[in-house]
Amino acid sequence: MEQRTLKRIALAALVPLVVAGGYLFATRDGRRMRDIIPRRVDARAPTGVRIRVEVLNATSTPGLARRATFHLRDHGFDVVASGNSRDARDSVVVLDRSGHPEWARLVARAMGGATVEARPDSSRYLDVTVLVGASWRPPAEPFNP
Repeated sequence: MEQRTLKRIALAALVPLVVAGGYLFATRDGRRMRDIIPRRVDARAPTGVRIRVEVLNATSTPGLARRATFHLRDHGFDVVASGNSRDARDSVVVLDRSGHPEWARLVARAMGGATVEARPDSSRYLDVTVLVGASWRPPAEPFNP
């Protein structure tokens, strides 16, 4: 092989090592990168408890309520309705409708952390309303070619 080809191979092998080393070790202030990267909290609905959730898209991004619906159903919540909100929001807000703040906090954790507000409404047949804001990023979907 030519010396030029060997240099290219060595450089191609070195680049991923440098990137991985920078990720695994420290940032400039001494913290580890894995401590800085936000993690999604895996909050699930309690076994045997049916938490009825309404998901409303409070952004102009189409399909965000649908993605949040799939995400919450994957975590064991019973999403009974979804749609669009009239008001636009920047962040996710979870509304406690049935007087169960612990359920609203579970939904908020499943959404990656959200503000919880008590807004009881006995006329609705649901426990929690989620207003999905523009800052919420849905988890990556699996690639199925």
